[in-house]
Amino acid sequence: MKYLIVGLGNMGSEYDDTRHNIGFDVVDDMAGDNPWSSERLGDVCRVKHRGRTLLLLKPSTYMNRSGKAVQYWQKQEKVPLTNTLVIVDDLNLDFGKVRLRGKGSDGGHNGLKDINATIGSGYPRMRVGIGSDYSRGRQIDFVLGKWTAEERQLLKEIILHCADGARSFAAIGLQHTMNKFNR
Repeated sequence: MKYLIVGLGNMGSEYDDTRHNIGFDVVDDMAGDNPWSSERLGDVCRVKHRGRTLLLLKPSTYMNRSGKAVQYWQKQEKVPLTNTLVIVDDLNLDFGKVRLRGKGSDGGHNGLKDINATIGSGYPRMRVGIGSDYSRGRQIDFVLGKWTAEERQLLKEIILHCADGARSFAAIGLQHTMNKFNR
């Protein structure tokens, strides 16, 4: 059985260690020592987990064009919508809160908005709370900003939790994973 696990973020060193790239951070953790390869529309890593193949994807299309990469890799690898998990940052959740859902709206997130427009909204997604500690009109600076020292202390545990949740999604299914990993 095959699963597509998509971590949303932006390519380029200027986006490393930013809140917007938490999806990339989670799939990087899942990859472990397995190599990434630059392929069409993104970096790809294939890993095995409990007899399942997980195709990890970091789209190279930038956040607001993620749908093209997700659609391409779903078709290329013949992965059904229900076996696709998108991991994304969320301003509407407190820092460290994780919410896994089977489908839903884009919640104002441009990456999800593009994916919804391209493949529909019926795919599972994991929203990772980055908080909303920014002043009015500074949302973009906050999202593209680096983690604070306080956040960085807790970040490794959050990334591990999300990576374990994504592996659980492939191993035991969405419903059981939601019950176990939503916090």
